[in-house]
Amino acid sequence: MREKVLDFLKKEIELKHIPGAVLSVSHKGDVILQEALGNRVVLPEKAPMQMDTVFDLASLTKVVATLPAMLKLIDEGEIRLDDTVGHFLPDFAKVGKEEITLKQLLTHTSGLPAHKQYYADNLSTTAIFNRIYEQPLEYASGSKVVYSDLGLITLFNVIQQVTQQPFSDFVRDQFYKPLEMTNTMFNPSFERDRYAATEYSKSLNEYKSGIVHDDNTESMGGISGHAGLFSTIYDLQKFASMIENNGVYKGKQLLSETSLNLSRKNFTPFSTEHRGLGWILQSPEKSSCGDLFSENSYGHTGFTGTSIWFDPTVELHVILLTNRVHFGRQPHILRLRPRLHNIIRSYF
Repeated sequence: MREKVLDFLKKEIELKHIPGAVLSVSHKGDVILQEALGNRVVLPEKAPMQMDTVFDLASLTKVVATLPAMLKLIDEGEIRLDDTVGHFLPDFAKVGKEEITLKQLLTHTSGLPAHKQYYADNLSTTAIFNRIYEQPLEYASGSKVVYSDLGLITLFNVIQQVTQQPFSDFVRDQFYKPLEMTNTMFNPSFERDRYAATEYSKSLNEYKSGIVHDDNTESMGGISGHAGLFSTIYDLQKFASMIENNGVYKGKQLLSETSLNLSRKNFTPFSTEHRGLGWILQSPEKSSCGDLFSENSYGHTGFTGTSIWFDPTVELHVILLTNRVHFGRQPHILRLRPRLHNIIRSYF
Protein backbone atom coordinates (compact mmCIF):
# COMPACT_ATOMS: atom_id res chain seq x y z
CA MET A 1 0.00 0.00 0.00
CA ARG A 2 2.70 2.45 1.02
CA GLU A 3 4.39 2.65 -2.37
CA LYS A 4 1.12 2.94 -4.28
CA VAL A 5 -0.23 5.70 -2.02
CA LEU A 6 2.98 7.72 -2.07
CA ASP A 7 3.32 7.35 -5.85
CA PHE A 8 -0.22 8.66 -6.23
CA LEU A 9 0.49 11.73 -4.09
CA LYS A 10 3.83 12.37 -5.81
CA LYS A 11 2.06 12.40 -9.16
CA GLU A 12 -0.53 14.90 -7.86
CA ILE A 13 2.35 17.09 -6.66
CA GLU A 14 4.09 16.83 -10.04
CA LEU A 15 0.85 17.87 -11.75
CA LYS A 16 0.78 20.92 -9.42
CA HIS A 17 -2.61 19.92 -8.06
CA ILE A 18 -1.14 20.32 -4.56
CA PRO A 19 2.20 21.79 -3.38
CA GLY A 20 2.71 18.93 -0.93
CA ALA A 21 0.98 16.81 1.68
CA VAL A 22 1.28 15.19 5.07
CA LEU A 23 -0.59 11.91 5.32
CA SER A 24 -1.41 9.59 8.21
CA VAL A 25 -3.15 6.22 7.92
CA SER A 26 -4.15 4.33 11.07
CA HIS A 27 -5.49 0.77 11.25
CA LYS A 28 -6.77 -0.89 14.43
CA GLY A 29 -5.23 1.88 16.52
CA ASP A 30 -1.75 1.73 14.97
CA VAL A 31 -0.33 4.31 12.57
CA ILE A 32 0.72 2.21 9.57
CA LEU A 33 1.71 5.04 7.24
CA GLN A 34 2.78 8.60 7.89
CA GLU A 35 4.70 10.68 5.42
CA ALA A 36 5.45 14.26 4.41
CA LEU A 37 5.82 14.89 0.68
CA GLY A 38 6.45 17.87 -1.58
CA ASN A 39 6.68 21.42 -0.30
CA ARG A 40 4.95 23.50 2.36
CA VAL A 41 5.82 26.60 0.29
CA VAL A 42 6.42 26.78 -3.45
CA LEU A 43 6.02 30.49 -4.14
CA PRO A 44 8.03 32.64 -4.14
CA GLU A 45 10.58 29.92 -3.36
CA LYS A 46 10.34 26.29 -2.34
CA ALA A 47 10.56 25.01 1.24
CA PRO A 48 10.06 21.31 1.97
CA MET A 49 7.05 19.86 3.77
CA GLN A 50 7.85 18.47 7.23
CA MET A 51 5.99 16.06 9.50
CA ASP A 52 5.49 18.86 12.04
CA THR A 53 4.29 21.44 9.49
CA VAL A 54 1.39 23.49 10.86
CA PHE A 55 -1.70 23.62 8.63
CA ASP A 56 -4.70 25.91 8.44
CA LEU A 57 -7.42 23.28 8.99
CA ALA A 58 -10.20 25.45 7.52
CA SER A 59 -13.54 23.64 7.97
CA LEU A 60 -12.00 20.79 9.96
CA THR A 61 -12.49 23.40 12.70
CA LYS A 62 -16.16 22.38 12.59
CA VAL A 63 -15.42 18.84 13.81
CA VAL A 64 -12.19 19.38 15.78
CA ALA A 65 -13.48 22.36 17.78
CA THR A 66 -17.19 23.16 17.46
CA LEU A 67 -18.57 19.61 17.39
CA PRO A 68 -16.69 18.33 20.46
CA ALA A 69 -17.65 21.51 22.32
CA MET A 70 -21.33 20.90 21.54
CA LEU A 71 -21.13 17.22 22.51
CA LYS A 72 -19.45 18.20 25.80
CA LEU A 73 -22.30 20.59 26.57
CA ILE A 74 -24.82 17.85 25.79
CA ASP A 75 -22.95 15.44 28.09
CA GLU A 76 -23.01 18.03 30.88
CA GLY A 77 -26.71 18.77 30.53
CA GLU A 78 -26.16 22.35 29.45
CA ILE A 79 -27.93 21.99 26.11
CA ARG A 80 -30.16 19.60 24.17
CA LEU A 81 -30.33 19.24 20.40
CA ASP A 82 -33.96 20.37 20.25
CA ASP A 83 -33.22 23.63 22.04
CA THR A 84 -34.02 26.59 19.83
CA VAL A 85 -31.12 28.84 18.97
CA GLY A 86 -33.26 31.72 20.17
CA HIS A 87 -33.26 30.28 23.69
CA PHE A 88 -29.57 31.23 23.92
CA LEU A 89 -29.51 34.09 21.40
CA PRO A 90 -32.88 35.92 21.61
CA ASP A 91 -31.89 38.31 18.81
CA PHE A 92 -31.56 35.35 16.43
CA ALA A 93 -35.26 34.46 16.81
CA LYS A 94 -36.71 36.71 14.10
CA VAL A 95 -37.56 36.78 10.36
CA GLY A 96 -38.68 33.14 10.40
CA LYS A 97 -35.85 31.75 12.54
CA GLU A 98 -37.81 31.46 15.77
CA GLU A 99 -37.98 27.64 15.69
CA ILE A 100 -34.47 26.86 14.34
CA THR A 101 -32.78 24.29 16.61
CA LEU A 102 -29.20 23.48 17.52
CA LYS A 103 -29.67 20.14 15.74
CA GLN A 104 -30.55 21.91 12.50
CA LEU A 105 -27.42 24.03 12.68
CA LEU A 106 -25.24 20.96 13.30
CA THR A 107 -26.84 19.03 10.43
CA HIS A 108 -26.89 21.96 7.96
CA THR A 109 -30.66 21.81 7.59
CA SER A 110 -31.58 25.15 9.20
CA GLY A 111 -32.54 27.12 6.09
CA LEU A 112 -29.64 29.55 6.46
CA PRO A 113 -27.68 30.37 3.29
CA ALA A 114 -24.36 28.65 2.67
CA HIS A 115 -22.13 31.71 2.76
CA LYS A 116 -22.04 35.49 2.93
CA GLN A 117 -19.06 37.73 2.20
CA TYR A 118 -19.13 39.60 5.50
CA TYR A 119 -15.42 40.35 5.15
CA ALA A 120 -16.17 42.59 2.16
CA ASP A 121 -17.71 45.08 4.61
CA ASN A 122 -14.89 44.64 7.16
CA LEU A 123 -17.38 43.47 9.75
CA SER A 124 -16.33 42.61 13.29
CA THR A 125 -17.42 39.41 15.01
CA THR A 126 -20.29 41.21 16.76
CA ALA A 127 -21.39 42.84 13.51
CA ILE A 128 -21.37 39.44 11.76
CA PHE A 129 -23.53 37.97 14.54
CA ASN A 130 -25.95 40.87 14.04
CA ARG A 131 -26.09 40.24 10.27
CA ILE A 132 -26.96 36.59 10.92
CA TYR A 133 -29.69 37.66 13.37
CA GLU A 134 -31.27 39.73 10.57
CA GLN A 135 -30.78 37.02 7.92
CA PRO A 136 -34.03 35.49 6.62
CA LEU A 137 -34.10 31.80 5.72
CA GLU A 138 -33.48 30.72 2.14
CA TYR A 139 -35.41 27.43 2.31
CA ALA A 140 -37.78 25.63 4.66
CA SER A 141 -35.97 24.33 7.74
CA GLY A 142 -35.46 20.58 7.69
CA SER A 143 -36.34 20.21 4.02
CA LYS A 144 -32.83 19.84 2.56
CA VAL A 145 -29.12 20.01 3.32
CA VAL A 146 -27.27 23.23 2.53
CA TYR A 147 -23.77 23.29 3.99
CA SER A 148 -23.70 26.58 5.86
CA ASP A 149 -20.84 28.43 7.48
CA LEU A 150 -23.42 30.77 9.00
CA GLY A 151 -24.80 27.93 11.10
CA LEU A 152 -21.41 27.14 12.60
CA ILE A 153 -20.65 30.82 13.23
CA THR A 154 -23.92 30.88 15.16
CA LEU A 155 -22.98 27.77 17.18
CA PHE A 156 -19.68 29.44 18.07
CA ASN A 157 -21.77 32.27 19.51
CA VAL A 158 -24.05 29.82 21.37
CA ILE A 159 -21.07 27.99 22.92
CA GLN A 160 -19.63 31.26 24.23
CA GLN A 161 -23.00 32.25 25.71
CA VAL A 162 -23.44 28.89 27.45
CA THR A 163 -19.88 28.54 28.76
CA GLN A 164 -19.38 32.23 29.50
CA GLN A 165 -15.82 32.02 28.27
CA PRO A 166 -14.01 32.56 24.99
CA PHE A 167 -14.54 29.69 22.53
CA SER A 168 -10.80 29.24 22.00
CA ASP A 169 -10.21 28.94 25.75
CA PHE A 170 -13.03 26.42 26.18
CA VAL A 171 -11.83 24.01 23.47
CA ARG A 172 -8.21 24.39 24.60
CA ASP A 173 -8.99 23.57 28.22
CA GLN A 174 -11.54 20.82 27.54
CA PHE A 175 -9.78 19.07 24.66
CA TYR A 176 -6.39 20.25 23.42
CA LYS A 177 -4.69 20.34 26.83
CA PRO A 178 -5.85 16.87 27.97
CA LEU A 179 -5.14 15.50 24.48
CA GLU A 180 -1.63 17.01 24.60
CA MET A 181 -2.35 18.80 21.31
CA THR A 182 0.28 21.46 21.92
CA ASN A 183 0.36 22.68 18.30
CA THR A 184 -3.41 23.13 17.92
CA MET A 185 -4.78 26.66 18.33
CA PHE A 186 -6.37 29.71 16.79
CA ASN A 187 -4.09 32.60 15.83
CA PRO A 188 -0.86 30.60 16.18
CA SER A 189 2.50 32.28 16.69
CA PHE A 190 5.04 29.69 15.55
CA GLU A 191 8.15 30.48 13.59
CA ARG A 192 7.32 31.21 9.97
CA ASP A 193 9.11 28.07 8.76
CA ARG A 194 6.54 25.87 10.53
CA TYR A 195 3.57 26.78 8.30
CA ALA A 196 2.13 25.41 5.09
CA ALA A 197 1.54 28.61 3.12
CA THR A 198 -1.95 29.16 1.70
CA GLU A 199 -3.23 31.70 -0.81
CA TYR A 200 -1.69 34.96 -1.99
CA SER A 201 -3.15 37.97 -0.20
CA LYS A 202 -3.23 41.28 -2.07
CA SER A 203 -3.60 43.21 1.17
CA LEU A 204 -0.52 41.51 2.68
CA ASN A 205 1.35 41.46 -0.65
CA GLU A 206 2.49 37.93 0.18
CA TYR A 207 1.22 34.38 0.68
CA LYS A 208 -0.67 33.80 3.91
CA SER A 209 1.40 31.91 6.45
CA GLY A 210 -0.01 31.42 9.94
CA ILE A 211 -2.88 33.80 9.10
CA VAL A 212 -6.26 32.17 8.58
CA HIS A 213 -7.17 31.65 4.93
CA ASP A 214 -10.94 32.05 5.39
CA ASP A 215 -11.80 35.70 4.85
CA ASN A 216 -14.76 35.86 7.22
CA THR A 217 -12.73 34.25 10.01
CA GLU A 218 -9.92 36.73 9.41
CA SER A 219 -12.49 39.51 9.74
CA MET A 220 -13.55 37.91 13.04
CA GLY A 221 -10.04 38.14 14.46
CA GLY A 222 -9.03 34.62 13.47
CA ILE A 223 -11.50 32.73 15.67
CA SER A 224 -14.82 31.18 14.65
CA GLY A 225 -16.78 27.96 14.79
CA HIS A 226 -16.51 27.28 11.07
CA ALA A 227 -12.78 27.92 10.46
CA GLY A 228 -9.62 29.31 12.04
CA LEU A 229 -8.02 26.34 13.77
CA PHE A 230 -4.40 25.40 13.00
CA SER A 231 -2.83 22.03 13.78
CA THR A 232 -0.35 19.32 12.80
CA ILE A 233 -0.70 15.69 11.75
CA TYR A 234 0.64 14.52 15.13
CA ASP A 235 -2.00 16.48 17.06
CA LEU A 236 -4.80 15.29 14.78
CA GLN A 237 -3.67 11.69 15.32
CA LYS A 238 -4.34 12.22 19.04
CA PHE A 239 -7.76 13.72 18.34
CA ALA A 240 -8.63 10.86 15.97
CA SER A 241 -7.53 8.32 18.57
CA MET A 242 -9.89 9.87 21.12
CA ILE A 243 -12.77 9.79 18.62
CA GLU A 244 -12.11 6.12 17.74
CA ASN A 245 -11.75 5.16 21.40
CA ASN A 246 -15.24 6.40 22.26
CA GLY A 247 -14.09 9.66 23.85
CA VAL A 248 -11.20 8.22 25.88
CA TYR A 249 -7.57 9.36 25.66
CA LYS A 250 -4.92 7.89 27.99
CA GLY A 251 -7.59 6.81 30.43
CA LYS A 252 -9.37 10.19 30.43
CA GLN A 253 -13.01 10.28 29.28
CA LEU A 254 -13.32 13.56 27.37
CA LEU A 255 -16.63 12.81 25.65
CA SER A 256 -19.22 10.12 26.30
CA GLU A 257 -19.49 7.11 24.00
CA THR A 258 -23.21 7.83 23.81
CA SER A 259 -22.88 11.37 22.45
CA LEU A 260 -20.20 10.32 19.96
CA ASN A 261 -22.42 7.52 18.68
CA LEU A 262 -25.26 10.01 18.29
CA SER A 263 -23.02 12.35 16.29
CA ARG A 264 -22.39 9.58 13.74
CA LYS A 265 -26.09 8.85 13.13
CA ASN A 266 -27.61 9.87 9.77
CA PHE A 267 -29.95 12.79 10.48
CA THR A 268 -30.64 13.50 6.79
CA PRO A 269 -31.86 10.25 5.18
CA PHE A 270 -34.09 12.37 2.89
CA SER A 271 -31.01 13.79 1.13
CA THR A 272 -28.23 12.31 -1.02
CA GLU A 273 -25.89 14.25 1.28
CA HIS A 274 -25.93 12.30 4.52
CA ARG A 275 -25.17 14.33 7.62
CA GLY A 276 -24.49 13.46 11.22
CA LEU A 277 -23.97 16.06 13.92
CA GLY A 278 -21.13 18.02 12.36
CA TRP A 279 -19.83 15.00 10.48
CA ILE A 280 -20.24 14.29 6.79
CA LEU A 281 -21.31 10.66 6.40
CA GLN A 282 -20.56 8.30 3.51
CA SER A 283 -23.18 9.33 0.97
CA PRO A 284 -24.65 7.99 -2.28
CA GLU A 285 -23.08 10.77 -4.37
CA LYS A 286 -19.74 12.60 -4.56
CA SER A 287 -18.36 11.39 -1.24
CA SER A 288 -14.88 12.71 -0.52
CA CYS A 289 -13.92 9.38 1.10
CA GLY A 290 -14.40 7.65 -2.24
CA ASP A 291 -16.34 4.58 -3.28
CA LEU A 292 -14.91 1.89 -1.01
CA PHE A 293 -15.31 3.29 2.51
CA SER A 294 -18.21 1.55 4.23
CA GLU A 295 -21.64 3.09 4.77
CA ASN A 296 -20.71 3.60 8.44
CA SER A 297 -17.90 6.00 7.54
CA TYR A 298 -17.78 9.61 8.70
CA GLY A 299 -15.41 12.53 8.35
CA HIS A 300 -15.00 16.08 7.13
CA THR A 301 -13.02 18.24 4.74
CA GLY A 302 -11.47 21.69 4.78
CA PHE A 303 -11.29 24.18 1.90
CA THR A 304 -7.53 24.61 2.25
CA GLY A 305 -7.09 20.94 1.28
CA THR A 306 -7.46 19.09 4.57
CA SER A 307 -9.59 16.07 5.45
CA ILE A 308 -10.13 13.36 8.03
CA TRP A 309 -12.15 10.19 7.44
CA PHE A 310 -12.99 7.25 9.70
CA ASP A 311 -14.22 3.80 8.64
CA PRO A 312 -15.17 2.00 11.87
CA THR A 313 -16.01 -1.20 9.98
CA VAL A 314 -12.29 -1.92 9.54
CA GLU A 315 -10.99 0.41 12.30
CA LEU A 316 -9.34 2.69 9.75
CA HIS A 317 -8.82 6.43 9.67
CA VAL A 318 -7.05 8.63 7.16
CA ILE A 319 -5.84 12.18 7.80
CA LEU A 320 -4.75 14.16 4.75
CA LEU A 321 -3.29 17.64 5.15
CA THR A 322 -2.52 19.73 2.08
CA ASN A 323 -2.34 23.45 1.34
CA ARG A 324 -3.82 23.16 -2.15
CA VAL A 325 -5.01 26.81 -2.09
CA HIS A 326 -1.36 27.90 -2.29
CA PHE A 327 -1.87 27.40 -6.04
CA GLY A 328 -5.32 29.01 -6.06
CA ARG A 329 -8.81 27.55 -5.92
CA GLN A 330 -8.84 24.99 -8.74
CA PRO A 331 -11.04 21.98 -7.90
CA HIS A 332 -8.40 19.24 -8.32
CA ILE A 333 -8.75 18.26 -4.65
CA LEU A 334 -12.34 17.13 -5.34
CA ARG A 335 -11.00 14.20 -7.42
CA LEU A 336 -7.80 13.71 -5.45
CA ARG A 337 -9.45 12.89 -2.11
CA PRO A 338 -11.82 10.09 -3.21
CA ARG A 339 -9.19 8.42 -5.40
CA LEU A 340 -6.65 8.47 -2.58
CA HIS A 341 -9.18 6.96 -0.17
CA ASN A 342 -10.08 4.30 -2.74
CA ILE A 343 -6.43 3.21 -2.97
CA ILE A 344 -6.09 3.01 0.80
CA ARG A 345 -9.43 1.26 1.48
CA SER A 346 -8.76 -1.36 -1.25
CA TYR A 347 -6.18 -2.96 1.09
CA PHE A 348 -8.65 -3.59 3.97
